Amino acid sequence: MACRGCGCFYYKLALNSAPSLLGVKAASLMSLYRQELDVYANADSFNRKASCKGLKIKILCECDKRCLVLVYNTRLLSQLLCEPDRRRVLERYGYKQSFSLTQCLDRLASRCKKADAFPHEIGIFLDYPVEDVEGFINNKGAGYKLCGYWKVYGDEEKARCTFAKYDKCRRFLCNKLNEGIDLYRILKIS
Repeated sequence: MACRGCGCFYYKLALNSAPSLLGVKAASLMSLYRQELDVYANADSFNRKASCKGLKIKILCECDKRCLVLVYNTRLLSQLLCEPDRRRVLERYGYKQSFSLTQCLDRLASRCKKADAFPHEIGIFLDYPVEDVEGFINNKGAGYKLCGYWKVYGDEEKARCTFAKYDKCRRFLCNKLNEGIDLYRILKIS
């Protein structure tokens, strides 16, 4: 399963979701070519093997060629979605206070499938600071202070440190894959 280059599912997974795979971030989002990477089969295989570590993949939606894929750590995402400030934002978009993690993810997937507008509350799931999610929604993506893994409206310095940590995770996983080491071995999944 080791791979070199950008065509491999596991390399794309490492490149786009390394912080989530390594337990530094609750969830990551990626868009993948459905046919080229056999997304459904690879996601099913990953879910079977990685569930022991609480790692999962959920396909949120798809179009003719691409799938929008959420890679998440169940423990971290469950904790994150229990935070009062995050729940308050989600309630505005129809996520009930009583929703479980699965119900929240199903609601997010349902909102992703609607053609009228992208659900920008997705930033809550992606572990972005609440003030940045609200800033993005309120300013329609304009007027940000910094742009990296997300658009920053609040604490720039904290965001820069987080971006650097995410970059380090990405380099680590991609380098290990390029050395020919299996992703599951890197993540200590037997």
